[in-house]
Amino acid sequence: MSSAHVTPGSVPGPKLAAHFASLEVQKHAARLGMWLFLATEILLFAGLFACYAAYRFLFPEAWAASSRSLDLTMGTINTVVLITSSFTAAMAVHYAKEGKNKMVGHMNVLTLLMAVGFLVIKFFEYKHKFHIGTLPGRYYFYEGIQLPGAPMYFTVYFASTALHALHVVIGMTVLAFATVRAYRVGDFNANNYTQVELGSMYWHLVDLVWIFLFPMLYLV
Repeated sequence: MSSAHVTPGSVPGPKLAAHFASLEVQKHAARLGMWLFLATEILLFAGLFACYAAYRFLFPEAWAASSRSLDLTMGTINTVVLITSSFTAAMAVHYAKEGKNKMVGHMNVLTLLMAVGFLVIKFFEYKHKFHIGTLPGRYYFYEGIQLPGAPMYFTVYFASTALHALHVVIGMTVLAFATVRAYRVGDFNANNYTQVELGSMYWHLVDLVWIFLFPMLYLV
């Protein structure tokens, strides 16, 4: 991309790849590629949602009892944290368009801190479940809920939340690259903000998936 040393008053922009006719076409292709990628990610989680629906239909009592064993307070805090992080990610795009690179970095740092907070809360949730035995499949040994289907509930729980946590880590990596660039290179502006925009789009997916997972798992 652009050089790290920008002449005062100049408006740096992205370089045009040889296989694109114009910068506008290049930006459009990047956005289209991200939308297609996000669609495949949604299909991935849709498979888990389908499993959830099928097993909840088969074991409604176990599903309800298992859901009540989750820590609703931690789940609610994590929901608020992720929704707020989506706001800061969107603000990073806003500041990138205005060429305020330090603010881009600051907003992304806030997003990353909230992402770390989300993972820390999830770690303590997992730790508690390992302690009491609400584990997936044949590893389930919790005496408090001995209903057919309870081990399957926690199989779906761990599969969906662990996969989501992996996406959180991936999103943090993407945002971290944009943050470093905002601070060190400082070339985001109205003509060059695609990297921040694509990172924000991915982060909104992470938030959106959790908005579905929270009521499905915690509010049955």
